[in-house]
Amino acid sequence: MEETEAPPQDKRFWGNAPIALSDIKEQEQTRFSTGISEFDRVLGGGTVEGDVILIGGEPGIGKSTLLLQASATASQKGKKVLYVSGEESLSQIKLRADRLNVSSSNLSILCEVSLERIIKFIEETSPDWIILDSIQTAYKNGINSSAGSLSQLRECASDLIQLAKKDSKILFLIGHVTKEGLIAGPRALEHMVDAVLYFEGEKTGPFRILKTFKNRFGSTQEIGVFEMAEKGLKEIPNPSEIFMSRSPSPAPGTVIASSIEGTRPLMVEIQALVTTSTSMNFPRRVITGVDYNRVLLLLAVLEKTFGTPLHKYDLFINVVGGIKIEETGIDLPLIFAIISSFKDKPLPQGALLVGEVGLSGEVRGVSNIKARIKEAEKLGFKKCILPEVNLSSLAGGKIECIGVKDIVSALKKFFPN
Repeated sequence: MEETEAPPQDKRFWGNAPIALSDIKEQEQTRFSTGISEFDRVLGGGTVEGDVILIGGEPGIGKSTLLLQASATASQKGKKVLYVSGEESLSQIKLRADRLNVSSSNLSILCEVSLERIIKFIEETSPDWIILDSIQTAYKNGINSSAGSLSQLRECASDLIQLAKKDSKILFLIGHVTKEGLIAGPRALEHMVDAVLYFEGEKTGPFRILKTFKNRFGSTQEIGVFEMAEKGLKEIPNPSEIFMSRSPSPAPGTVIASSIEGTRPLMVEIQALVTTSTSMNFPRRVITGVDYNRVLLLLAVLEKTFGTPLHKYDLFINVVGGIKIEETGIDLPLIFAIISSFKDKPLPQGALLVGEVGLSGEVRGVSNIKARIKEAEKLGFKKCILPEVNLSSLAGGKIECIGVKDIVSALKKFFPN
């Protein structure tokens, strides 16, 4: 009787058997620092074994630069790193590495798009870190579609993720983004990985912001702030100073707001410009850095409660530095910025604002008020306008805290006419 050939072994087979939850031994997850503290902050303190991280962002924003700098630091600390590029040649990567002053014998560069060859080199060299730049360039034989297609993305990512999980390797995947700013490909790709990070910022400006969209091993609210310099990405340990102007005198429509990004208090400058509408039909609304619909809601509250005829005026709003704020604690600063521009009267110098505004114009309390006030004291603020309900949790301090119940009384106090 002829022997039948054994089926090829599935490399995604882990060989595990079901085990009772109560019998699983607890293992402390040790984190490994990337050597970039702002990167570590976003990851939740560093990477863990078997971590799979997907990083997206517009072309030229600095994704490859960030990972090349991180891989150099990791390799200098003894980690074996394999940097796989499907978009650049060896000489191009070498030029960028020289500019960044990156050099290490533990850092290997591979220019390859064939998934089979990539996995072959991973098995031969057994690196601790694997970086694939980008997942859209990987190609697996046997799938009748071009690289970057949905099926190629799904299969290539699945094989690499299974390999990383099985051998407890750390895998970074760089992903292209669509014109809407989302990572190109199936959303299943985001479900398969442990963390999804987005690199944001104006390419013409120096500042970059790394945000977390998903993180199984940390918070999804943290941000990392960088400056793109000649020698690569430079960390910004105190981002509040770059998001605020230091003009000698306050200007109408300019307000400093206090926001919380993860555990970090962040002071940002909000600018508003209210001008007579040049349109015959609808006034213009150009809003950058804050939620468009949230601003429309606040405009409706202002017209209803304060009687400001903003429907006759064009409105322009900008958050300085290119950062995007999603917290509702900037409602009160937005309203003050709009009325300040409308009345052409600046707020007192050294004033800080924070507070959420409800539909009836009431000012609601915000979280982490002590951390916000402490950060404001370090930056030299003298006065803070905040929700009255938050006053009870504050005692002493160098800042004069002014509590407000609703926007009508608050605005009349600072803009009596």
